[in-house]
Amino acid sequence: METFKSIKGLIGNTPIVEITNFELPEQVRLFAKLEFYNPGGSIKDRLGIELLEDAIRAGKLKEGGTIIEATAGNTGIGLALAVLNRGYSLIVVVPEKFSIEKQELMKALGAKIVHTPTEKGMKGAIEKAKALGKEIANSYIPQQFGNPANPETYYKTLGPELWRQMDGNVSTFIAGAGTGGTFMGTARYLKEQNKQVRTVIVEPEGSILNGGESGPHKTEGIGMEFLPDYMDPSYFDAIHTITDRVAFLRVKELAKKEGLLVGSSSGAALEAALLEAKQATPGTNIVTIFPDSSERYLSKKIYQGGI
Repeated sequence: METFKSIKGLIGNTPIVEITNFELPEQVRLFAKLEFYNPGGSIKDRLGIELLEDAIRAGKLKEGGTIIEATAGNTGIGLALAVLNRGYSLIVVVPEKFSIEKQELMKALGAKIVHTPTEKGMKGAIEKAKALGKEIANSYIPQQFGNPANPETYYKTLGPELWRQMDGNVSTFIAGAGTGGTFMGTARYLKEQNKQVRTVIVEPEGSILNGGESGPHKTEGIGMEFLPDYMDPSYFDAIHTITDRVAFLRVKELAKKEGLLVGSSSGAALEAALLEAKQATPGTNIVTIFPDSSERYLSKKIYQGGI
């Protein structure tokens, strides 16, 4: 049996499960990569490690320095895992609306939390992080929303894993976009392997990708207020905008039908996958990402529709 010297060795190589208890057209199959199997409980464990290592390689983070990052929570947990026993401090800037469970997990791992008003969204958190960066000596802001290391993380890890696990039999790839890094990095890798792979992006209402205006939504972890420089719309073969109501409904169904306890962004991803399946031809393999678990959203009443 393989052993690891650190919990960080468990990041990545997450399993893929076939979704078999939802109605699908004949000979259309649906798979989900379960990113909550990462030790910090989400897909952002991958990013936390890469943001730290990229900063060290580039000489942007000095010994004993402080990392400051704006996050909805999962990237903060990933960064907190990454800096463990490395001699760095971590300050995470979190809009007040995000789940208390994620905030408690960040604190348990040693991070300091700074809150910003809910109504200012992620832009407000980013502005606060920049202000703190000017005040705190020997600090560094990875800025996941604009850092090329973000999509590169998933290009190097998630894309190759998914392709290998599916033996190259990927017809359609579907992922939600919060920072957009997961989608862009994985989509780029998959299209390099086979340019016919259909790459589909998912957002909640209150996100801008489909031409809507930025606004409030209860689906956590996805939704964009602005488009980072690394986002390339030529990879958006389709965009699905999913309501909170439907995303939370799919979360409940995934628990009851598949035994999968997932967050609301996974519910949105499932709905997008089912919409894609309706127009798919026989022989299509659809693969989506379930980024995290429902346990970190129980205080948000995820199984009561986020009420």
